[in-house]
Amino acid sequence: MKKRLLILDDDKDILDVMYEIFKDEGYEVKIIENADNILNDIANYRPDIILLDYILNGINGGEICHQIKTNEATCNIPVIIVTAYSKVINSLGDYGCDSFISKPFEITELVQQVNELLTYSKIV
Repeated sequence: MKKRLLILDDDKDILDVMYEIFKDEGYEVKIIENADNILNDIANYRPDIILLDYILNGINGGEICHQIKTNEATCNIPVIIVTAYSKVINSLGDYGCDSFISKPFEITELVQQVNELLTYSKIV
């Protein structure tokens, strides 16, 4: 069974690139451009892992991560925050993300991080 990956980013080009990367890696991928119904999207899609951009229109990815990690139904889903603002890493501890990737990212690093988190989440 393919692992499900949910990607939230408001940059269509980034979404397209990530979609192709993870589709080629054998993942089932759902992309979302806004966070309006993110908890419903997660409940309906039931992803194994979530990638989300930190800077989004109207809300930041850290706040979304916090919502995911404080919700009993979603708190165990690994979340990776992806951002071009590398200084934001200093505040990520409050949001509870499982990992952080800087933009521009190396494709191999991104795929490796996703695979490692999925492997780790199976062990725990």
